[in-house]
Amino acid sequence: MKSHLKDLPLRDVQNLIDNRGIEIQKVGIKNVDVPLIIQRKGMDNQVVYATAQICASLDMNYKGTHMSRFMEILNEWREKELLGVDIKGCLIAIQKKLGARAAQVKFNFKYFIEKEAPVSKQKSLMAYDCSFEGKLDGDKYNFFLGAKIPVTTLCPCSKEISDYSAHNQRAFVKVLISYDENEHIWLEDLILEIEKTASCEVYPLLKREDEKFVTEKAYDNPKFVEDVLRDIVLKFRNNKKIKYFEAEVESIESIHNHSAWAYQLETKK
Repeated sequence: MKSHLKDLPLRDVQNLIDNRGIEIQKVGIKNVDVPLIIQRKGMDNQVVYATAQICASLDMNYKGTHMSRFMEILNEWREKELLGVDIKGCLIAIQKKLGARAAQVKFNFKYFIEKEAPVSKQKSLMAYDCSFEGKLDGDKYNFFLGAKIPVTTLCPCSKEISDYSAHNQRAFVKVLISYDENEHIWLEDLILEIEKTASCEVYPLLKREDEKFVTEKAYDNPKFVEDVLRDIVLKFRNNKKIKYFEAEVESIESIHNHSAWAYQLETKK
């Protein structure tokens, strides 16, 4: 007997009523590989490889969300030239397409900046782990810009007590800042300001004369993780654009089997 099931409309199980009375705060997709076009300061746009997480709230009356609609929205927005705060339009599209009260999207990506060695002036590309994150709850929008910056720290205590030399190491500064959608902070500017707070910058390419320079610069500028963090906090407090920030400094100690670490979170009134 020939089946007629193929002639019937496909059942939409997601739209069935759920009677447990629980609104889900976040449901969606994560670990989505997607290319993004990022606008750069004074330069051509950069296409980056990003990992996306995109989600929305789910009303208590619905059994499930429509996962395919998240991908439809991502496919549309990956072709736009993003400035970070532009993510608000993506979140509005999520709200409308899924009938959600709240929506959230986050992109993690590698961002490349050309750096010039301090003495030889040789140029090469430095990669930074960065993120764009947007949250929309009703009509309340928040954007977060994140970056992880490698730097050098040299221990002031080691320099003080040693007859010669002092231990130094690579450290990582992680920052997350939020500012109004009518403002803008470039990744290049944020990263440069953070690098200034360390004992010395880290470079992807160094010749001998460059190594001498960065070693001596760090020695002349010893910093605890507390020093680096406090300098960052002062910069962020004095930046009128920034309304919220998180900052952490982790020093991968060269003479200890542990890291030194400091953290600060502040919301401006």
